[in-house]
Amino acid sequence: MQPAPSVIIFSTLSGAGFGLLFFLGLGLPVVTGGIAFGFYLIAYVLAVGGLLASVFHLKNPKNAWLSYSQWRTSWLSREGWAAVLALLVMGVFALFQVFFGVTLAPLGWLGAALSLTTVFTTAMIYTQLRTVPRWNQPATPVVFLTASLAGGALLSNNPMLAVILLILLGAAVLFHWWKGDRRFAEAGSTIGTATQLRGRVSLWEKPHTGENYLTREMVFRVARKHAVKLRVIALVLMTPVPVALILLFGAHHLPVALAVLSYVAGVFAQRWLFFAEAEHVVGLYYGAHTGRQVA
Repeated sequence: MQPAPSVIIFSTLSGAGFGLLFFLGLGLPVVTGGIAFGFYLIAYVLAVGGLLASVFHLKNPKNAWLSYSQWRTSWLSREGWAAVLALLVMGVFALFQVFFGVTLAPLGWLGAALSLTTVFTTAMIYTQLRTVPRWNQPATPVVFLTASLAGGALLSNNPMLAVILLILLGAAVLFHWWKGDRRFAEAGSTIGTATQLRGRVSLWEKPHTGENYLTREMVFRVARKHAVKLRVIALVLMTPVPVALILLFGAHHLPVALAVLSYVAGVFAQRWLFFAEAEHVVGLYYGAHTGRQVA
């Protein structure tokens, strides 16, 4: 699929922001006054900034509010509700910590749960899509959740917990790539199942000579050699570099800041691949997916 910068920015930044809110809600660390204000400012800039970036992916951003009415059936709607509730609850929690030096622990636990729920609902928007087999697997929400928690642990200055979560993130991403490369074949979608024709079916001629929305957005191809390079870059920046910085230099400001930047760059690369390597079954009508997508 065509990688959309707005969605990549949204999923990366908001994931880290809600991850930070998760740890703040659990009291890891317990902060008050000006220090608390700094932590919450970072969290809300990332979470809200990411959410705003996603709005630009909509054809009619002014109609975004309409999605809230579909919460019974739509993971996008559930994501919107979870995000608003998480931000409101954590906003009240932050208000007491910043201005009154009071930590309302039960409110923080609720905000932490809602923050993690928001990340889960984001992941489920993609996981539920049977038309994109690479995403339609249990490892997809695992990747989103571990990425969020790893980023939150880094930003909340929980270095050793961050090391563990970053290693888990690397393992989850590797498994997602390995499983994802096999998912289209496992799903059993072919030009025959797409057209409901029996026997050996092959494409004689494409539906039309020019491009359309489907060919631009749903039939994106990335060369295998580029995909392999980007996977290596994403993995190295996401896990080994930040882990090495923390283990070698400890929880000092500069090493942790560099670790955060490396993590963000790695997740950006991973999310670009997440969309670029996704094979939508509609591509079968246009001669795509006759072999591996990254071939």
